[in-house]
Amino acid sequence: MDRMSDDPGDDRADDDRNGDDGERDIRDMLRDFLEGNGEIDPAQLASAAGLPSDPALIAQLMSQLQNAIRADADGSGPDWSVATNQATQIAQRSSVVSIASERVELEQALRIASLWLAEATSISELGNDPQIMSRAEWVAATMPVWIELVEPVVGNIGTSMGQLLQEQAPEEFGAALANAGGIMRSVTQTMYAMQLGQVVGGLSTEVVSGGDIGLPLIGAGEGDQRAVMIPQNVQAFGAGLDVPADEVRLYLAVREIAHARLFRHARWLRLQFLTAIAEATRGTSVDTDRLEELMADFDPSNPERLRDALTNGELLAKRSPEQEAALARIETTLALIEGWVDVVTEQATARLPHAASIAEAVRRRRASAGPSEQALAALVGLELRPRRLREAAAMWHAVTDAVGADARDALWSHPDLAPTAADIDEPTLLIARAAGDEPEADSIDRAIEDLLRDDTDRPREE
Repeated sequence: MDRMSDDPGDDRADDDRNGDDGERDIRDMLRDFLEGNGEIDPAQLASAAGLPSDPALIAQLMSQLQNAIRADADGSGPDWSVATNQATQIAQRSSVVSIASERVELEQALRIASLWLAEATSISELGNDPQIMSRAEWVAATMPVWIELVEPVVGNIGTSMGQLLQEQAPEEFGAALANAGGIMRSVTQTMYAMQLGQVVGGLSTEVVSGGDIGLPLIGAGEGDQRAVMIPQNVQAFGAGLDVPADEVRLYLAVREIAHARLFRHARWLRLQFLTAIAEATRGTSVDTDRLEELMADFDPSNPERLRDALTNGELLAKRSPEQEAALARIETTLALIEGWVDVVTEQATARLPHAASIAEAVRRRRASAGPSEQALAALVGLELRPRRLREAAAMWHAVTDAVGADARDALWSHPDLAPTAADIDEPTLLIARAAGDEPEADSIDRAIEDLLRDDTDRPREE
């Protein structure tokens, strides 16, 4: 005979396993940890999130994670202000306020660069004045695009972490851990957002201009495209070269204005570019087997292992064919943009005595991605160094020599006219198209029909 118990403790035990009390137990456990009463030292967790051993930053991390627990399963996604704040702090940590004379010299270089570009390209001038930015201002201006790029990946990883927690839990804890899965998702997304802040903050100390890494990070609105320079980073770039500082400023200013003018002229280019990136990142999935191994072997005394997995791409699954195709389009677009900028800059800076030396330094810098770009590639599976840059530049040189700058630049007027990967391989047809000598469609159609007819009439082998 089944025993009927009047002891309310039995009912509470059931609730602890399957109801609100169970959820509170898990919530209390995580909160105890965040208050320093758990097994993991907050300083160790800060290290896992990529933060230095700074009490203020550690306190910030604890606060952000506590906010994530309070938000837990509401499905609102990560608080991206975490990334912005983290990146801004990194940018400001080593920031040096530019003196007035440095800003004046850079502004003068930008004005001269605009005049020189008028001799090298028919693409019109920018509608907005160039802007001199600090590292922190660059972070604020570019963060919306970074968030747009990584958001799909963050969502996938956070959801996978929450699901894995539920799947591996004992069945009797299912109801309680359903909410804990939301908590785990929020905490994971918060830590990932802080990693993004580390990446963008690091990039702010490396980039010399708005278009330095090829992406259209500034000027999302109609007519909002502008050239941007970061004086402190420009000075750091020139410090390692045996070249006069005024030549370095002029060369980099020409490159930046050329890049900004291109995106203002080809208004379709930004949307096409970011769409391809979105397709590549949206399809990013998590290697659940590797994630399961990581969670099973997780050592609370070594939380850095979790950071390493997040930052070296270990948790990203193998790319799908659709992702590979999107990444190929991104690489081609980057190569075409950078190749065009190289050719136009070479023409515009021909009067600079050390232009070739500066150009080689730019190529070397572009060929070897810095630590921040490597971290970005691991976070979202996106590499920003086009392998075919030299071939693309050679194609633009060939087009310029054959048809001139005006016909060359007209190829950017519509996406149907823009070069493709096949044009980089063999620019003959591109040159014919730019010159207006492309064979008529009827001639091509007749040639195809003749080829098909010959194949149909040919006797088949038994």
